[in-house]
Amino acid sequence: MPGNIGLVGLGLVGSAMAERLKANRFNVVGFDIDRAKCEQLEQLGAVAVNSPAQVAEQAGRIILSLPDTDAVLQVVEGPGGILEAKKVPAYIIDTTTGEPDKTAALAKRLIGYDVYLLDAPFSGSSRQVREKEVVFMVGGEKAAYEKCMDIFKALGAKVFYLGASGNGSRAKLAGNLILGLNRLALAEGLVFAAKIGLEPRAFLELLKVTPAYSAAMDVKGEKMLEGDFTPQARLRQHHKDVSIILKYAENSGQELPLSQRHLEILEKAIEAGDGELDNSAVIREIERRGKE
Repeated sequence: MPGNIGLVGLGLVGSAMAERLKANRFNVVGFDIDRAKCEQLEQLGAVAVNSPAQVAEQAGRIILSLPDTDAVLQVVEGPGGILEAKKVPAYIIDTTTGEPDKTAALAKRLIGYDVYLLDAPFSGSSRQVREKEVVFMVGGEKAAYEKCMDIFKALGAKVFYLGASGNGSRAKLAGNLILGLNRLALAEGLVFAAKIGLEPRAFLELLKVTPAYSAAMDVKGEKMLEGDFTPQARLRQHHKDVSIILKYAENSGQELPLSQRHLEILEKAIEAGDGELDNSAVIREIERRGKE
């Protein structure tokens, strides 16, 4: 499908997507509220503009990579937003991990402007975006999904179409519930192993070939052992995700005791100043608890 690809949000994930798109010979037009990130985009050979509306005027398909649903609504419907463009895009791909009901409602409103919204979060970090290892979960109109398949193929290892708008976000929340607990369990297990006298790195290699294995060991194990918390996905963002998970669980009458405890641990980690670190830094909170 010809034309530029728009990109709003040039943080860890957005900048990684820009790199992949450029590597696949897409023309990228982007915007971020942080001017330094726009300058970094220009260094890739892409075009940076001054508002989401200006992105829309130059791109028929736009990818959103934003912190939360409120930011999505502001970028799409707020002042200087996409809907204020002289020419609105045909397709918006929202990769934000957000609130499914609000996303579905936005998709319904956008139909009135002849704009199709695909909620398309993915499983994976910014590093995994760069290495084309992420898995997309897409909700929205099937025809719109098919029109944007070239983008999904450029960015991800796999893509799953899940039906109605909002279903991509629902799948991401359910997946993040399990992923986050796997990461927390790994952190707790590594700290416990060290406390009882095992060598952590040898123990991690052992874990990888036992029924205790999870992909968190491959993605976050070394970071935990090395104390390298350079962010690939920030801890505060996972706190946001777990908060949304618990909100939807409460609304559906579901108790999630492990996720409730997980939220408390993440809150303490943020209070200790770890919110901007990689989400593998949850191990620091587990370690602190051993010193209390």
